[in-house]
Amino acid sequence: MSTATSTESKELSAVSTESLAALLVAKERPPRPSALSTSLTFGWRAILKIKHVPEQLFDVTAFPIMNLLMFTYLFGGALAGSPGDYIQFVLPGILVMSVVMITMYTGVSVNIDIEKGVFDRFRSLPIWRPSAMVGYLLGDALRYTIASVVMLVVGLLLGYRPDGGFGGVVAGIALLLVFSFAFSWIWTMFGLMLRTEKSVMSVSMMVIFPLTFLSNVFVDPKTMPGWLQAFVNNSPITHLASAVRGLMAGDWPGTEIAWTLGWAGALLLVFGPVTMRLYNRKSPP
Repeated sequence: MSTATSTESKELSAVSTESLAALLVAKERPPRPSALSTSLTFGWRAILKIKHVPEQLFDVTAFPIMNLLMFTYLFGGALAGSPGDYIQFVLPGILVMSVVMITMYTGVSVNIDIEKGVFDRFRSLPIWRPSAMVGYLLGDALRYTIASVVMLVVGLLLGYRPDGGFGGVVAGIALLLVFSFAFSWIWTMFGLMLRTEKSVMSVSMMVIFPLTFLSNVFVDPKTMPGWLQAFVNNSPITHLASAVRGLMAGDWPGTEIAWTLGWAGALLLVFGPVTMRLYNRKSPP
């Protein structure tokens, strides 16, 4: 009796396996997601991380406000005669500095996910390979936008009046977001190269601080020594700050806009492929 029962069980198991296999073969696989959809999905993941850890917004709210208040009221009288006059010049510059500084957190987020092993799952998925990296950058674009809005609101309360109106402000922020997107690829590269998030932050600050302070963010380069002017006038941050400042003032600084877009394109062309090469080298065999 037991032998017959065992034989029947094996036959039923074989039939079930064949039926399941036939069902799987007969059913079409879902189409592969597009590059846009996967990038947007990873971007939404980055936004959800902000939702669940709202402390991340501290750097895009409190830090820019502190910088604006400190530089306006400490140096405004000495540099421009009054804080009210100085804020017309310095607010676009501090806006650029604040957004450029928080781009480093893209690399920090990448490094944290690598340490947690999340990237191993991402690389095993049948998706467009750069979508995970692009998603990080798209999600961080929201952080840059929040920082820009916070700075402008506080600036308006302190007396800043953009002569370019709403259109000039939007154009300036859009240009800043384009540059920041390209600039963030540098930190994604460091996020893949370095072992810890502290290392990523240390290297990032070593690059960002000299680059932002050696620019026209706070003062006109004409007051600087000649050798320093040569560096400052050709800095990508100087071109970006001048372009944003001009757009918000109602001008059309075509040369500065062209330089800024050129720098953004060069950063993307150089560090984008390098980052993806490092990303692919970390793929499981």
